[in-house]
Amino acid sequence: MPIIILIVALVGLRYFEVWRFAEISWWYIVGLMVFAFVWFEFLEPMLGLDKRKAHDVDEQRRKDRVKKNFDKK
Repeated sequence: MPIIILIVALVGLRYFEVWRFAEISWWYIVGLMVFAFVWFEFLEPMLGLDKRKAHDVDEQRRKDRVKKNFDKK
């Protein structure tokens, strides 16, 4: 997510020609966009980073359910 915020900020700063960002080539920004696309579409799923958070939530839900069922008296 930080890379998306960085891209949006760079586009805005470059478009409105703010300070030294007015001199940045659009190709650097496009390159950053391509990197973000490759990261989110190929590398993140390949490394399993997109499923890890969902797995952690399911694991916590399972632990809570087991604890609730065995703590009944």
